[in-house]
Amino acid sequence: MSASVISPREADVLALLGEHLSNAEIAARLFISVRTVESHTSALLRKLELPDRRALSRRAAELAGAGRSRPAPALPAPLTAFVGRERDRAELAAALAAHRQVSAVGPGGVGKTRLALAVAADLAGDFADGVRFVDLAPVRDPGRVAAAVAAALGVGEQPGRGHEEAVSAALADHRALLVLDNCEQVRDGVAPFLERLLTDCPQVRALATSRARLMVPFERVFPVPPLSRDGGGSSEAVALFVERATAAGAAPDPALRERIAAVCERLDGMALAIELAAARWPTLGLDGLTAGLSDQLRILAGGPRAGDRHRSVRAVLDWSHDLLEPADRALLRRVSAFVQPFTAGAAVAVAGFAPLDPAAVADGLGRLAEQSLLTADPAAEGTRYRAPETIRQYGAERLAEAGEQAEAGSRHLAWCLVGADELAGTDGPRWRARFDAVADELRAALDRAAGRPELRARAHRLARALAESAFARNLLGESQQRFEQAAALADGPAAAAAALREAAGVAGCRGLGDDLYRLHRAAAEAARRAGDDGGGARDLAAAATVAYRFSSTFARIPPAEEVAALLGRARESADGSAATGAALALAEAAVLADAYGSVQGSPDNTARETVAFAERAVELARRAGDPVAESAALDALSGARSWAGEPFAAAAAARRRVDLPPSLPPTPAGTHERVDALAMAAATAIGVGELDLARRWGGQLAGHPLLAEVGHHATSWLLVADAFAGRTEEVAATGVRFLDAWEQGGRPRSFSLGPAAAAVAAVHGLRGDDGARAAWCAVAGRAGPEEEHRYGYGAVFDALVLLHRGDAQAALARIAPAPEEVWKWVSWVWLHWYTALRVEASVLAGHPDARARLAGARPVVAGNPVATAQLDRARALLDGDLACLDAVAAAFDAAGCGYQSARTRHLADGRRGADG
Repeated sequence: MSASVISPREADVLALLGEHLSNAEIAARLFISVRTVESHTSALLRKLELPDRRALSRRAAELAGAGRSRPAPALPAPLTAFVGRERDRAELAAALAAHRQVSAVGPGGVGKTRLALAVAADLAGDFADGVRFVDLAPVRDPGRVAAAVAAALGVGEQPGRGHEEAVSAALADHRALLVLDNCEQVRDGVAPFLERLLTDCPQVRALATSRARLMVPFERVFPVPPLSRDGGGSSEAVALFVERATAAGAAPDPALRERIAAVCERLDGMALAIELAAARWPTLGLDGLTAGLSDQLRILAGGPRAGDRHRSVRAVLDWSHDLLEPADRALLRRVSAFVQPFTAGAAVAVAGFAPLDPAAVADGLGRLAEQSLLTADPAAEGTRYRAPETIRQYGAERLAEAGEQAEAGSRHLAWCLVGADELAGTDGPRWRARFDAVADELRAALDRAAGRPELRARAHRLARALAESAFARNLLGESQQRFEQAAALADGPAAAAAALREAAGVAGCRGLGDDLYRLHRAAAEAARRAGDDGGGARDLAAAATVAYRFSSTFARIPPAEEVAALLGRARESADGSAATGAALALAEAAVLADAYGSVQGSPDNTARETVAFAERAVELARRAGDPVAESAALDALSGARSWAGEPFAAAAAARRRVDLPPSLPPTPAGTHERVDALAMAAATAIGVGELDLARRWGGQLAGHPLLAEVGHHATSWLLVADAFAGRTEEVAATGVRFLDAWEQGGRPRSFSLGPAAAAVAAVHGLRGDDGARAAWCAVAGRAGPEEEHRYGYGAVFDALVLLHRGDAQAALARIAPAPEEVWKWVSWVWLHWYTALRVEASVLAGHPDARARLAGARPVVAGNPVATAQLDRARALLDGDLACLDAVAAAFDAAGCGYQSARTRHLADGRRGADG
């Protein structure tokens, strides 16, 4: 059985099947649900082509003796053979076996990367979850280390969590080897990243390659020595030279091995120097090579040995450089501006200034590739060139010595701006790949330009472009960072305020309330400095609004007096425009709604006042022609109507958000509103029994690109709608995705995650799987607010299962309080469901107030097709009028509630419980 047949998790399940454990025991051992175990078992039966569980257990036992299969290592495949270093391989492998973090340290060109790849391949079988390789050479910002690792692992960002947390969550229970290559330029970022990762992930080990130690206590340093040069013609260095010279087309005569060994000795056994020398063998021969090295290495006499090795690489590069024509020397140093593979056209744009013309650039690239100073990769889209990192750094030094750094950097920045503009003007399936191909180049250009005052304006432009593209690529953390960088580079406070507002929109998409609040306040200050009183007032009002509207996303909710002060300042600087009036009215509605929701039984006039402010905000936003503001105002109106006990009006306002003409712009703020609008529309539709609409909007939410990496947030309301509709198979399947995403996201709490988990628990309860139901109930308790789980959605779904099982007394006890006693937790989505289930439980339990409760519930749920049908069924059962239940079942079918339809037909047969 190969590693491609089954996944690591399936392999875990298979091994435990071999121990003859039950599904429940396997679930407990692996901390997954029983339903997930069932899914993995079915997949194993299919993949291994086995007839039943018994055969699967036998196969597991057979495999146990032969050793478990491991996933193939995720390592680059070198195009040349690895030569020698048998002792180094063994010692480095032993160091990794004994220590959790090992740094392979040595000068550039010594062969650290190739040695690390060879050892990682050797050890791949020891890591159940494989080996992962991350090249940090393109990374210049230490703060981007975690993002680079996340990208290499295919780990997306989670709302409210950065890349470090996402990587730790993804590897938390994995036994894996992480290889971080070329750490030297970002070691200040690598060290804290590894410290956190290794602390959070006890089974992960890390192998770093670097020119310098990380200088941390947990590091085990493995100095990578030069290739061995003892033994004359049999040395590792000679073997490497002969292999590379043969590949270049001229195999050395074996009789010359002793003289070749002398050349390798003078090169200090540095792998890169030996490879460069061997590449010249076909054209220079031994005499020419020896003469050239003799001239270039003269300065290496004396000095520390470590310094000698470093200068040996420089000597070979100096020699190679000095053999070039002046035009090719200029080209080599100028293309060092690129950090990623580049085309001939890109090289012309950056390096094509005097004394080089475009034709000289194109010809020169070929000559540099022939001399192994560049690598050429022919492809259908055109040949791409790349300078190995050591040579690129060498060229950068030569660029500075020639006084061309400013010109080349400026031209590189201009080329990157053109590329950024082209990205902004394209879309489609290939856009993602195009962005990935140039993103590191844009980042490098921005990092260089940001420190040059004369390039500040262009750096600001590039930062904004990169921020917008990163947002489109769903790299939300970087997008926010670049918008904030653009604000810092802006040539005036007005441009800074605009960038800060965009950054705030991204923070909203990330679910980071604290940043959202901070950035709106910063934008207000920038607007004030720009003399834009209206803009500043709107920003202050927005900060006050988000403090209440998105309070669940805050790590620290701002004090009420602080928010009141912001609102007061906003009123003072208002400019009388409709846009500012809308922002102020929205903030007033948010403040009142919070006051209304903070106590039970608030006066009706408070609710009416909140509704009035929200309606005014909607009208003013529409008048101002701002669909983003109108969406936010409609959200406030929907919430106010819900708190006022008007679920149909709440649903209508939520529906208006998703139907806004024109559609919301694809800006960060517009995208945030769109996602929130879909969630609220799905939720309020569930609340009034419009299950088909809830499933439509829930499906759109689940498929939104912004939520591609966060399946728990994406699928939450779809799970609830499907559970109420009785789509048990869909809920069970989607629940697996939900749970995996929730766990990888750090097990967050929110108003939608708890209900989703409770919905999955209920479906398992309806299917009679008490183990899975208990596991999911525990998730529901951790994923949502405790009080709402106790009195709101938790009570609703528990009662649903208890009634299904015929235990009306227990169901009634679970929802014993009248809705007005627990109004805060049953308003909004759960009021109608709670009310109807409480009436049904009262009837089936024979409660003396059953008829009075039925009568009182009628006006509450009027207009809700599902809840009305539930009351009609309760009335029929109370009166013994079972003949009318066929019509009730038809009403459930029309409402898209197949489960309740089936339950009704069972009850029509005289039974008090359903058998599934």
